[in-house]
Amino acid sequence: MSLFVSTVVACALLAVPEGAQKETVTVWPAPAGEALSKDFLVTVNDKPSPVYVARVPPKEKAQRDAASAYAEVAFTTFDMAGPVTVLVTCSRPITSARVLPSSRKIVPKIQGRQLTITVLEPGPLTVEVDDDWVHSLHLFANPPEEPSPSPNDPQVIYFGPGIHEVGHLEVGSGKTVYLAGGCVVRGVIQPDEPYHSSRSVAGKAERRTYSPTIRLHGAGITLRGRGILDGTACPHHARNLQMVEGSGIRVEGIVLRDSSTWNLPIRRSEKVTVQNIKVLGYRGNSDGIDICNSRNVVVERCFLRTWDDLIVVKTDRGQGEAKHIVARDCVLWNEVAHALSVGAELRENVDDVLFTDCDVIHDKGREWTLRVFHCDSARVSHVRFTNLRIEDSRRLISLWINKAVWTRDEERGHIDGVVFDNITAAGNPLAIELRGFDDSHVVENVVFRAVVLNGRPLAAADVKANSFVRNVTIDAASATASVRPAPTRQPQP
Repeated sequence: MSLFVSTVVACALLAVPEGAQKETVTVWPAPAGEALSKDFLVTVNDKPSPVYVARVPPKEKAQRDAASAYAEVAFTTFDMAGPVTVLVTCSRPITSARVLPSSRKIVPKIQGRQLTITVLEPGPLTVEVDDDWVHSLHLFANPPEEPSPSPNDPQVIYFGPGIHEVGHLEVGSGKTVYLAGGCVVRGVIQPDEPYHSSRSVAGKAERRTYSPTIRLHGAGITLRGRGILDGTACPHHARNLQMVEGSGIRVEGIVLRDSSTWNLPIRRSEKVTVQNIKVLGYRGNSDGIDICNSRNVVVERCFLRTWDDLIVVKTDRGQGEAKHIVARDCVLWNEVAHALSVGAELRENVDDVLFTDCDVIHDKGREWTLRVFHCDSARVSHVRFTNLRIEDSRRLISLWINKAVWTRDEERGHIDGVVFDNITAAGNPLAIELRGFDDSHVVENVVFRAVVLNGRPLAAADVKANSFVRNVTIDAASATASVRPAPTRQPQP
């Protein structure tokens, strides 16, 4: 898009009293020094909402693995307590536009360089203008924020509006980290920070790995707010934006931008809730949320668009099983790797994983949308993919046991009891593969129920399986996943 030289034109207001409109929406000024979009301006109920920029993988396949290659997208974030009207002014005339996920059934009204939409409930939305899916606009419509903590509370680490630079922040039990709306916390490498040194895969360059920008380590910890946690200043593969390690931990509301490696690993933890976070990244290994050797974890109402895996479950050797994990009501954009998956590193058992009520609005990847990717020795059991709306996929489903670059164990593992229920998917070719390793390491007890591919029920011929697959059931009952369920706005116990 060209440089944006237009001014904002006031948006049409909802037919409610003026005072009610102003109370319905909360926006925050951008901090001085923060670059804003030249492609879009946004108002929400006549309030200007700053439009930030973030890096994502470029469209050109030849550049997608390059460390320095990226495209820019725009995003804005606001709170809403009732229906709102959003006016988007573009840097050029709009011929066509669509709002994703399609299950929200929002149709924009277009006039010249502007489009208007009515948003009835919170949730992440993506606006694509003239089929330009790379340089999109993300609207992060939050529910009303709970009251902010006092910056004078000794148990609170408070980042107010403005830009803050942080090396490594260790957060212990009972603490709250708060990122206020209008703040950007930039992770930086401090001159005297300790690091681990290793060689790159090619053996030609040293890689320095630092502790996470923010590490939540202990019990009863919260990190929340409406600010941005940013990793742009860190070199590639340098550090996680944040890490969770403990029990009774909650992460809510913030935007994670341009992590230099995994955005949010959850390691060796119990009772963790991740709500309404928004993740944007372009760099290799910029996984969204990695749930590693943890139990009783809920990820809900999040948006993820990254180069690497989005929401994934893994287990390293000797660090405990992964069990009772739920990812629900999320909107996902898969650029290169997997959208919802278990694996590849699976060296301890995984049991009871549920991926449900999610929208995959794009899958441009070379890997798979829904996968159990098993190249180690653990038993993976009771994994459910349910009520999913997949708008764009090529390689849809894979259950796979074999050796890969990630393999660490000599023994191969098992996949037992995977359900795909009430799934609608569009794309070409929508491949589905089931691959066991040998007679002792099989994929077994797999159910496909109400799976619809490009408008037709899944047929047996659509599923490509080798001779090490046992007991596959295909039930062609009609899928209803194209209808978005009423969102659950409170976490379940």
